[in-house]
Amino acid sequence: MTQAVRHEEMRARNLGVVLGAVSRGAPLTRAALAEATGLTKSTVSKLVGDLVEAGLLAETGPARAGERGRPGVDLVLSGARVASLGLEVNVDYLAARVLDLTGEVRVAARRERDNRGSRPELVLGELQDLASEALGEAGRLGLETAGAVLAVSGPVGDGVLFSAPNLGWQDVRPAGLLRLPVPVELDNEANLAALGELWYGNGERDFLYVSGEIGIGAGLVVNGVLYAGATGLAGELGHVVVAPDGAQCRCGGSGCLETYAGQEALLAAGNAASVPALLAALESGDETALAACAAAGHALGIALTSAVNLLDLDRIVLGGVFTPLYPWLSGPVSEVLAKRLGGLRGAPPHLTASRLGGDAATLGAAGRVIHRVIADPAPFVTRAQETQPNGRPPRGVPEAAFTDLPD
Repeated sequence: MTQAVRHEEMRARNLGVVLGAVSRGAPLTRAALAEATGLTKSTVSKLVGDLVEAGLLAETGPARAGERGRPGVDLVLSGARVASLGLEVNVDYLAARVLDLTGEVRVAARRERDNRGSRPELVLGELQDLASEALGEAGRLGLETAGAVLAVSGPVGDGVLFSAPNLGWQDVRPAGLLRLPVPVELDNEANLAALGELWYGNGERDFLYVSGEIGIGAGLVVNGVLYAGATGLAGELGHVVVAPDGAQCRCGGSGCLETYAGQEALLAAGNAASVPALLAALESGDETALAACAAAGHALGIALTSAVNLLDLDRIVLGGVFTPLYPWLSGPVSEVLAKRLGGLRGAPPHLTASRLGGDAATLGAAGRVIHRVIADPAPFVTRAQETQPNGRPPRGVPEAAFTDLPD
């Protein structure tokens, strides 16, 4: 490996080290960054200058007192240049969301659409229109979109949606049907919603996120990392059997949780045409609606009991449609958990509602791209330098910017 190539690789790594440190601990001065990263002050100063010029860091003013000598200048992530696009195909809606580097939502769009039995080409064509509008608006805001991630309901692997019974799709490559000017990746909706909750929601690092939609999925976060399983198919909570001789499920099995606590099951049992109608009935004390939520909560509690016994969970977050229904679901769920787990654990895990509701999946999808940019900002720094008439070239940076690596 030539010295120039090695220098470029070390510079790229150091840029990610510095930007990552700011993302975790902002605001930070250059002196504090040097202490946090193990890099020399001169190296940090050079790297910060590059990141500020590239629009990835911003100076916010003099730091608070506490450092020796002349007060430093606080640095934070900048939302002025780089953005990401989160997309979602759900059974009854399409959604797009643009985040900037700070995690602020800059563009949000949602289109109600019944996607049951629709051809993938038609649904994804409409999503493409929605995504293109979002990208256009991001461009008008001066943002460069680094990439997109698409959330879908169903098991995913190698870019393939293997099965989405509620959509009627099987072995579909959705990203390949989206013709967008940015790279598009694919992942499971519940996994991405769990990441959204991790990064922008409750702040906890260990929890099971339960996504309640037409189907029911789950995402497990352990020590701040999503657990996807050996083949990426972990989290199909909706197909945990809660009644062996129960109703037929779209997956081909019987008695799955989804048939008792999924959105359609809840609406049918509650004699409601929509979730807002069900909520209105619950708030008015309608006995049919209350009984529907109690039955769904009981079934959900049974499924979660198995998950807790298997995974030893301390926190469960209810998201999706379960978030607005939490006041009526949480009691039955907690009652079942306490009754079935008390003998082994002494106390059931903490149950809470998501702070993000139905936005979690698109936030997690967009957030995945943002976290990658923070880990590897070098391409954006290089492009910014190449496009500035008086900017310094990517090569020819002082060697100190390359040679000091953190321990």
